[in-house]
Amino acid sequence: MSQNNTPVVRTPSGAVGGVRDHSGERYCAIPYAATPTGAARFAPPAPHPGWDGIRDATGPGATAPQPVRDFGALDMRPYFGPGWVRGADYLTLDVRTPAADDAARPVMVFVHGGGFVTGSSQAALYDGRAFTRDGVVLVTLNYRLGVSGFLDVPGAMRNRGLLDVLAALRWVRDTISAFGGDPGNVTLAGQSAGATLVAGMLATPDAAGLFRQAVMQSGSGTGAFTPEQAARVTRAATAELGVEPTADGLADIPDEQFVAVLPRLAGLDLRTATATDPLVGLSPFSLVLDRQPADALGLGPAADVALLIGTNTREGNLYLVPQGAFDTSRHGDVVAVAAQTHSDPQATVDGLAARLPHATHGELRSALLADALFGSGSARMARAHSLVSARGTYVYRFGFHSTAVDGKLGAAHTVELPFVFDIADSPWLHGNTGLLGPDVVPEGLARRMHSSWVSFARNGSPGWDGYRGDDAAVQHFE
Repeated sequence: MSQNNTPVVRTPSGAVGGVRDHSGERYCAIPYAATPTGAARFAPPAPHPGWDGIRDATGPGATAPQPVRDFGALDMRPYFGPGWVRGADYLTLDVRTPAADDAARPVMVFVHGGGFVTGSSQAALYDGRAFTRDGVVLVTLNYRLGVSGFLDVPGAMRNRGLLDVLAALRWVRDTISAFGGDPGNVTLAGQSAGATLVAGMLATPDAAGLFRQAVMQSGSGTGAFTPEQAARVTRAATAELGVEPTADGLADIPDEQFVAVLPRLAGLDLRTATATDPLVGLSPFSLVLDRQPADALGLGPAADVALLIGTNTREGNLYLVPQGAFDTSRHGDVVAVAAQTHSDPQATVDGLAARLPHATHGELRSALLADALFGSGSARMARAHSLVSARGTYVYRFGFHSTAVDGKLGAAHTVELPFVFDIADSPWLHGNTGLLGPDVVPEGLARRMHSSWVSFARNGSPGWDGYRGDDAAVQHFE
């Protein structure tokens, strides 16, 4: 229905009024759960109390508490979004739809990345107009980050950020038909930390029936911390905050202090007798699980879900090139990365150098980071999923070389996002500091990649053969 030419949709908590333009309809900052405060920040998401009248959903709302991220010579604001925007409700989602009618279109629910500590549904890279143009309803969401979302607090529920995503999926099941979407054809997609959350959801029993397809862009099926590793982070965080490691002890600490403590958790040694640090020191937070998602797919809905999964060819460049560390890397820096991820670091470096005899120290360091953060965990996830799901596992590799940062960025982490969302020609993504660099992108690459994601959302097939452990079934985008 509409009022004064503003589209209005009723949700379980109340009515929302959005915006209609040439690309369809947009509804912003719709609460899917109550914003947690005090000790409730360490509890599962609770139902929103609702509102009277028509809630204004025409513009962006609050975001989860988070720090500012700086990537040196690269402008990553389109990826991280506006940062911490304070407000009463931040467990919200945005819906873009061709029309709020009864057409029952495929739905894509996209979970943002940001190392489990930053990001939001408002990031410019998640512009959903191309999806609505092609008949897909796009939902982007916010979830708890950092201490509130992922600190493992004794006696409190683990992985609260993941539980927020689960609550958002239930909202979609119950509500998306009012926005013209089909609750029986939902694709859960995510990138980076968001993709690792998708992996966790594939192994979550309570997620059964909530989505039919899943997309993991540059995530990991082995990116979770063990309880022992998480306990180290908890001891360090609560020591810095000067409180007991309980929900009651943390209840009166303001979000500002939770954000401020994050830099002081950098560099924690999370290696144990049984596990390396899956995030290589880049974030003190991740999922906390007894078993990695790739090893626990039988517990969740994975057998009934088709999976599209892949990585970029130079993922690790994002963490070295913009900071100037790529060119200044030395042998000791390469060994230091290997020491975080392998039991015999020198043998690891020697083996990699033998396979890449002409690689610089920066290239070797980048390759180690890429494999530890995304490559090995995605490969293991693809293999595991292909063994349990009859609906198909589809693998891709993205290799477009961004000429950002003096031509050196390459197919780094996040560079595929403008192609998936078909916005690669946007001026704000170009120039030496823009994610895609000053050069023109290949003709048709964004259209081809985006159309594969649309096809997958429609019918569970991106348009190439399913993976069975052979490289021949890997689709290359470059």
